[in-house]
Amino acid sequence: MWLNLGAPATMWYLCSILYVFVSIVDAEDPYRFFTWNVTYGNIYPLGVRQQGILINGQFPGPDIESVTNDNLIINVFNSLPEPFLISWNGVQQRKNSYQDGVYGTTCPIPPGKNYTYTLQVKDQIGSFFYFPSLAFHKAAGGFGGIRILSRPLIPVPFPEPSGDYTVLIGDWYKTDHNKLKAVLDGGHRLAFPDGILINGRGPNGASFTVEPGKTYRLRISNVGLQNTLNFRIQGHNMLLVEVEGTHTLQTTLSSLDIHVGQSYSVLVTADQSPQDYYIAVSTRFTSRVLNSTATLHYSNSAKPVSGQPPSAPTTLDWSLNQARSIRTNLTASGPRPNPQGSYHYGLINITRTIRLANSAALVNGKQRYAVNSVSFVPADTPLKLADYFKIGGVFTVGSIPDSPTGAKVYLDTSVMGADYRAFVEVVFENRESIVQSWHLDGYSFFVVGMDGGRWSASSRQQYNLRDAVSRCTTQVYPRSWTAVYIPLDNVGMWNLRSEFWARQYLGQQFYLRVYTTSTSIRDEYPIPTNALLCGRAQGRTP
Repeated sequence: MWLNLGAPATMWYLCSILYVFVSIVDAEDPYRFFTWNVTYGNIYPLGVRQQGILINGQFPGPDIESVTNDNLIINVFNSLPEPFLISWNGVQQRKNSYQDGVYGTTCPIPPGKNYTYTLQVKDQIGSFFYFPSLAFHKAAGGFGGIRILSRPLIPVPFPEPSGDYTVLIGDWYKTDHNKLKAVLDGGHRLAFPDGILINGRGPNGASFTVEPGKTYRLRISNVGLQNTLNFRIQGHNMLLVEVEGTHTLQTTLSSLDIHVGQSYSVLVTADQSPQDYYIAVSTRFTSRVLNSTATLHYSNSAKPVSGQPPSAPTTLDWSLNQARSIRTNLTASGPRPNPQGSYHYGLINITRTIRLANSAALVNGKQRYAVNSVSFVPADTPLKLADYFKIGGVFTVGSIPDSPTGAKVYLDTSVMGADYRAFVEVVFENRESIVQSWHLDGYSFFVVGMDGGRWSASSRQQYNLRDAVSRCTTQVYPRSWTAVYIPLDNVGMWNLRSEFWARQYLGQQFYLRVYTTSTSIRDEYPIPTNALLCGRAQGRTP
């Protein structure tokens, strides 16, 4: 029998039924909620008491575990006596650079206040990490692992492992991070680090338990400040399966070079006699070699570690050849069930070539680092907010050239403009004697080539235009170049930076403004209603 509810009630009833139906057939992606309290606390990673940054009392911080397309609601309470920001290394923040957590896009969380990050791991899988992006806080901790699992119905190109471990490695100073910051603020270079940490512990401090005969996934991230690290396990091979969200051709490795800011996944099978084995980590390309160890512990171990930890490779060519061998598995599904589809980066015409050269110089008697002769200085207002509110005088689009000019290093708030949906070639040129590492927020890029010497147009003849690995952080070897292709399909203000953290702090970074005149939410989300406002944006209405 039809109920006579009246016109307004009938309309409400029909709308309610429609809402329920739409919700069922097009359910919103799941939400995961996190509440973090950021504090200082005493830590002893190298046997000396230090002031470390803890998240919910933990050093390193807790892992974030999620599934493709999950919405992550992370409420961060800043209990430090100074402003604080967290950034999400490798999370692309699709259409949403406001949540990126670097000062060019986001106001810091004031002391005693909180901010809720709302981010979606849209169309991503893989292994990443988070870290504090302000005030050289990264030298005090505050970092942790991020894992984005595939959706249940999408096949993964290897059997599900028996366990999944986050392994955070990095060089470390015994000196308080405020003192390190003061050295840099005074215009000086930092001394060489004091040691290497594995999951926040010094030599022989960390342990990973495995069951005999079972296979485990290790998600290894170099969260350190400057040095490439080599990772190996005594008596065991590693099977490389994923790099920063890309399933790779599965390659058996005895050791792996992990450059600062990079993340890798390997599978390790406990197929040796039941005892404990060294996990060894050491610096590469340094005159003084730092070493550290952890333990791979068999659950039925009959004896402790013995012998010497396995040695690392010693040549640069070994590392270069390994990097070139890391390629995309074209038959594997990624976040979606179509492995490659109709799109292929090697068939797209390049619309622009950008060449970026790193350099070091003294400016006004103080140490600075630069990209194409421009050493970045932060503005008084986050650039993304200045852009949104149309606040003039904060930055100038085009304040960094597309190619090295050979000019003396100078200071500026450097922003490079780029068109939405352009397809660009970026060549990182390293004319110094160090290993450099570069990261771009908001994107993954195809690493199409790397070699020694100077790049030229003829270098394109050696590009890999078939199965280059797609990732967000790439190395550039001494006096060498690395070329990447980037489809600029993510509107926003994105930080492109050196992962050599003292260099980033002293200017080796800039912002890429990927712009469209469209104001549609199909292209970019609106400013968050809870956005923190500071500088010249303070007091304005989002």
